[in-house]
Amino acid sequence: MILLLGVVNADGQDVGVNTSPQSATASGKHEPPNFIVVFCDNLGYGDIEPFGSTVHKTPALNRMAAQGRRFTHFCVTAGVCTPSRSSLLTGCYSQRVGMHTNPRDGQVLRPVSPFGLNPAEVTIAEVLKAAGYRTGMIGKWHLGDQPEFLPTSQGFDWFYGIPYSDDMTEEVGRRVGDRFEGGAWPPLPLLENTTVIEAPVDRNQLTKDYTLRAIDFIEQNRERPFFLYMPQAMPGSTAAPFASAEFRGRSKNGPWGDSIEELDWSIGKIMDKLVTLGIDHRTLVIWTSDNGAPMTRTQGSVARGTNSPLHGRGYTTSEGAFRVPTIMWWPKKISPGTVCKELATTMDLLPTFASLGGAKLPLLRKVDGHDITSLIVGEQNATSPYEAFYYYERDQLQAVRSGPWKLFLPLQDFTKHPHFQRSDQAGKNGTKPLLFNLRTDSNCSKDIATDHPEVVERLSQLAESARNDLGDRGRPGAGQRQPGKIENPQPLQLNRQD
Repeated sequence: MILLLGVVNADGQDVGVNTSPQSATASGKHEPPNFIVVFCDNLGYGDIEPFGSTVHKTPALNRMAAQGRRFTHFCVTAGVCTPSRSSLLTGCYSQRVGMHTNPRDGQVLRPVSPFGLNPAEVTIAEVLKAAGYRTGMIGKWHLGDQPEFLPTSQGFDWFYGIPYSDDMTEEVGRRVGDRFEGGAWPPLPLLENTTVIEAPVDRNQLTKDYTLRAIDFIEQNRERPFFLYMPQAMPGSTAAPFASAEFRGRSKNGPWGDSIEELDWSIGKIMDKLVTLGIDHRTLVIWTSDNGAPMTRTQGSVARGTNSPLHGRGYTTSEGAFRVPTIMWWPKKISPGTVCKELATTMDLLPTFASLGGAKLPLLRKVDGHDITSLIVGEQNATSPYEAFYYYERDQLQAVRSGPWKLFLPLQDFTKHPHFQRSDQAGKNGTKPLLFNLRTDSNCSKDIATDHPEVVERLSQLAESARNDLGDRGRPGAGQRQPGKIENPQPLQLNRQD
């Protein structure tokens, strides 16, 4: 049984249900809003037209931005899949819920892993389900592929999708070999709830299939509040993303562009359905990504996405990895064509949805996110709720943001760092502090640490608070919780009956 009551976030602020008259009006207290979250895979900051793309045609997203609100400083908590997804669903840094790394898989869960999101953690789905919402998930899970960890054990009434990344196939497992027990990886399965219904799944059909299923889910639940979590598989992690026949070869940017233009078609169909049913005015739709694009190492190439004008590629602690293209659409609640330049994160969705939906948060369960309703609806003078935001690479704290400032901390040893290469002599004996003003230098090209020693000192103190709570390499944090773990995990196989 999950006890649901008010809760405080990591900054000591009450993020329980706000019952003030203003909040009741904004949230539609007597008519709880629906929530749809479209969470793309590896979509770069500059990969869609509302955020500057000139190679991908995204008319539906242009419409969404024109009718809604762009968030230009919206961040995830990791540069890779698993930890980022755990933060969206739990409202916590992945270091708090134990999903940042594990000894078997590293920072991304592999097929047939004994690890997964601990069932004791409370997800958005569980919070909203307790408030009477219908909860559905369509897409990529990647928080544990064993039945104990699948979406239907984490608050979702219904799940349709794949359990992990679309590149984790049987063929790749054979190439991986013993490293991640690749020999046990099954053909990429498509699941409904906990049952494999197709293997290997036809990846070319995923976006189209997911979209049609989403439209059906919306139709079926039009008369009641619902939460639809839709983590798309594309553009994904393969060298050449997939798209249906209608979109293959259509874009100016090969398979990467084809997949993005089909994703644009998908969100357009979803918005159209909401309008047709007359429920658009009571549905908050959020478009975002789990992390930035991986990019190629070829100068000027966008064949694997772009995070322009931000610095860095996905899989790191760069702005290009953590800051993602985000649009929120809620007719009659969000002023059309507006922009939010305040820092917000995926961790904020859980407390925000709880507040708007009249739900209650888990008893004595610390969360790191905040209610950002004021930022979503564009209240005058609304500001970011974050005193500090932390950039971790696995278990290592690498950077801290506060206001416009981002400080890369001095490190003696690191697995990867967005401002140093292994062959870079500047990083041979560790790194020095690097300070950037993200308001004036989004490409993080000018280190101004020596010009602002007081800022370096203040952010260094904030980093120490994070270490005490969330840990650092070789140093456990007092606020960390354990991941889920089972014995004897089994591959998800199609049960063929002749």
